Amino acid sequence: MEANLLAEFHVSLAVFPGSMIDHLGGIKYLSEIRRRHYDPLLKPYIKTWPWLEIGRQLATKTGLTNLVKKETSIFNNNSVNVNLDKHVAAGLKLAKEKGINAVYCFEDVASFSFRKAKSLGIKCLYELPIGYWRAMHRLLQIEKERWPAWASTLTGFNDSDAKLARKDEELLLADHIFVASSFTALTLKEFPGKLAAVHVIPYGFPPVNKTDRTYSALNKGASLKLLFVGGLSQRKGIADLFAAVKGLEHKIELTIVGQKAAECRVLDEELAKHRWLPSLPHHSILTLMRQSDVLVFPSLFEGFGLVITEAMSQGTPVITTDRTAGPDLITHGKNGWLTEAGSTAGLREAIEEILSKPSLISDNGKEAIITARQRPWKIYGQQLATVIENIK
Repeated sequence: MEANLLAEFHVSLAVFPGSMIDHLGGIKYLSEIRRRHYDPLLKPYIKTWPWLEIGRQLATKTGLTNLVKKETSIFNNNSVNVNLDKHVAAGLKLAKEKGINAVYCFEDVASFSFRKAKSLGIKCLYELPIGYWRAMHRLLQIEKERWPAWASTLTGFNDSDAKLARKDEELLLADHIFVASSFTALTLKEFPGKLAAVHVIPYGFPPVNKTDRTYSALNKGASLKLLFVGGLSQRKGIADLFAAVKGLEHKIELTIVGQKAAECRVLDEELAKHRWLPSLPHHSILTLMRQSDVLVFPSLFEGFGLVITEAMSQGTPVITTDRTAGPDLITHGKNGWLTEAGSTAGLREAIEEILSKPSLISDNGKEAIITARQRPWKIYGQQLATVIENIK
């Protein structure tokens, strides 16, 4: 918008203060609606089709799982995405008459729009927010075999063949592909065909913490406060984390924030040993980050990992893996720590290094804030706009 490139902004659900949908968010089972607030400056550009998304949230909260469970169910997330995609496609002819010459779509919300755009000579710009699905299947199959008791938490194998084919079609139709991490770009090498140019533009950091940040010296018997935030799935490396801290319970306090991806007996057993919070408001998560010594995010397949930038912006250093945006943002041992994905030993080594030298927390935390301050979201927007402006 600031670059004067935006003509229309299409989304299933957008909430503005005082709107009818904002008032719906006051209903108990629809409180999640208010997480979709947008900057009022976007209001003139936004077009929405909210009712399927509202139905999805209501069905989820009231336990009407048959309406959301199957890919073809009326309120399934896939149905919501296809509905939005079709609406965008239907409006492209008129949009071109108004001078629009490119459409920017995300994964799973692009196939109908891109088909129509191609027929009209409109450029197709595509954002892949998480790694390519074939790479995910290969890497997570290894996890099924490595941690069989955690296999039920690996839900990334549930997409139908038709949906996977649509993902491939979207990539093939794209004239330019945008990703937020070098790891995501690497996964695209497993695409069985030739793709358009891939642009790696890491997302920005939220505003840095402006209050005085204190760091634990871990003296007088204080425990190292570790924090994990994310879905409770082995895709996030949660089994590796629990294994890494085993035997260190007298030296660490581990807090887990996240919802279960599926029922899993060993997950329940491990959660019972630590502090578990199924969910928290976003502002409370940021507060918890400031109160923690280190965020541990051992994800095994991540397009970016916004919790990394959120923690760093609060002065909380992060231990993460080479399959996140970590390598794009973190210099190992300076403003955080990088480990090999799936390496329980690597995680434990990083934790034990911090335990042996607590000053690393403040040293890396202060550098994390410097890193965050240097790359606000405005920088991401400027870099993205520059690439788009130079597209022929």
